[in-house]
Amino acid sequence: MFKKEVYIDRRNRLKKEMSSGLALIFGNSEASYNYPANTYHFRQDSDFLYFFGLDHPDFVGVIDIDNGKNYIFANDVDIEDIIWMGPQPSVKSQAALVGVENTAPYNDLADFLATQIKSGRKVHFLPYYRGDRLVQIKQLLGLLTARVKDYVSVELVKAVIKLRSIKDKFEIAEIEKAIDIAYDMHTTAMKMAKVGIVEREIAGTMEGISLAQGGPVSFPVILTINGQTLHNHYHGNTLTEGRMMIADAGAETTMHYSSDITRTTPVGGKFSQRQKEIYEVVLNANMKAIELIRPGIEYREVHLASCKVIAEGMKALGLMKGDMDAAVKAGAHALFMPHGLGHMMGLDVHDMEGLGENFVGYDEHTKRSNQFGTAYLRLGRKLQPGFVLTVEPGCYFIPELIDKWKKDETNAEFINFDKVETYKDFGGVRIEDDVLVTETGNRVLGKPIPKTVAEVEAMAASK
Repeated sequence: MFKKEVYIDRRNRLKKEMSSGLALIFGNSEASYNYPANTYHFRQDSDFLYFFGLDHPDFVGVIDIDNGKNYIFANDVDIEDIIWMGPQPSVKSQAALVGVENTAPYNDLADFLATQIKSGRKVHFLPYYRGDRLVQIKQLLGLLTARVKDYVSVELVKAVIKLRSIKDKFEIAEIEKAIDIAYDMHTTAMKMAKVGIVEREIAGTMEGISLAQGGPVSFPVILTINGQTLHNHYHGNTLTEGRMMIADAGAETTMHYSSDITRTTPVGGKFSQRQKEIYEVVLNANMKAIELIRPGIEYREVHLASCKVIAEGMKALGLMKGDMDAAVKAGAHALFMPHGLGHMMGLDVHDMEGLGENFVGYDEHTKRSNQFGTAYLRLGRKLQPGFVLTVEPGCYFIPELIDKWKKDETNAEFINFDKVETYKDFGGVRIEDDVLVTETGNRVLGKPIPKTVAEVEAMAASK
C-alpha cells in the first residue's frame, strides 16, 4: 500500500467534494465458484482500495463528511482462521496503516448506520456489481431489494470519479510497473507465435508471467488467430501459417494497478504483403491518435480522427470509396472498426466502469453517440492532465457483419463490397498502448513494446 498520508488526503478531498452525510465504501468478500471452501482469487473492491488501501475481505469503510471521522468495520481473525491461514494483523493495526483511528466489529455497523439514519443523516453508497453486495446493502440500510438501486448516490459517484480520474505520481508509477510486466508478456507471446503452437500454450504462459511478477492478469487474456472476434477468450486453435495472432492482455501489480496492451503478430514471425498493408493502417491510426492527445481535446475527437485514418487506409487499398470525411460522419468506417478508441485505466482495467460508463466517459458537455461503432466509445469527454487511457484502434473483417451490411446495402456508397469479400478470411489487427495525459501533451507509459512491422518481426525472430 501507499503511505498513510496518501489515503488520508484522498478521504479529505472526498469530504470537500460532498455536501454532507456518510460515505459507505464497501470492501469485497470472498466468493465461491463450485463449493463453499473453493473460492476465486480474492480481489478487493477498487474504490475501497483507493480510499482505505487494505487488501483483506469483509472490510467496510465509513467516511463521515460532516465531522471528519473515518471508520473501519471488520472482524479480527479467530483461532480457526489462524489454523488455516496463519496469524493475521488486527483490524486496528491495519487501520492505523492507512490513518484510520476508529474501528469496530462488522456486526456493529448496522446499529451505527441505524443511529445515523434516525438522526436524519444521509448514507451515500456506490453502485453494486455483485449479488452479495446487494444483499449486504439491503440488510444494513433496511431497503427493499427492488429499490436498492434507486438509493445509489449520484453525488458520491461523481465525487469518486472526479478524484480517481486524475492519477498522482504514485499511481502512475504503479501503472508503469504493470506495463513493464506486460512487456514481458507480449514479447514472449511474439516469440512463441509459431506454426503448430496451440493458443492456450501462449495465453497460459502470458498469465504465468503476470502471476510470477506480482499479480494476476488484469482481465482474462484475449489471444486468438480469429482476431475478427473482438473479445475472443477461446484458446483452443492451433496457430497456422498465413494467420495473425492478436494478444490483448495486461497485468495487475501487487497494489492492483493495471496495464492493458494489445499487439498483433504474424504466425511464423513474418507479415505477408496483405497483412502488412492492413497492419500499417492500424499503426498509423494508433500513432495519429497519440499525437493528438493533450489536455482540453475531446477524446471523441481523437477517436474520429483515428477512424478517418482507418477509412483513408481502406480507401487506398480499394476497400472503401468516396469522401472519407462523409464516410466517417456516416459511420461507414465501423464496418472495419466497430469499437471505441479507448477507455480510462487505473485500479480497474476499464477504470471506474462499475460506477457507470457514462459518468466516467461523458459529461454534460459531451454526450454519448447512438451511432453504430461510435456508441461503443467508452471515453468521449475532454481530457485532463492525469488521465491514463488506452489507445487501441483496430481493423477487422467480420464475415457476418460484412454479409449484413452488404445485404442491407448499409453505407454502400462508401464500401467496395466486392473487394471486402476477398478479405473475409483475414481476421483482424489491433494495436494498443497506455497513455498519460500530461500538462502539455502526453506520454506513452512503460517500456516501449515492439509495434512497428520491423520491430515485431525482429522480436518474433529472436530467442
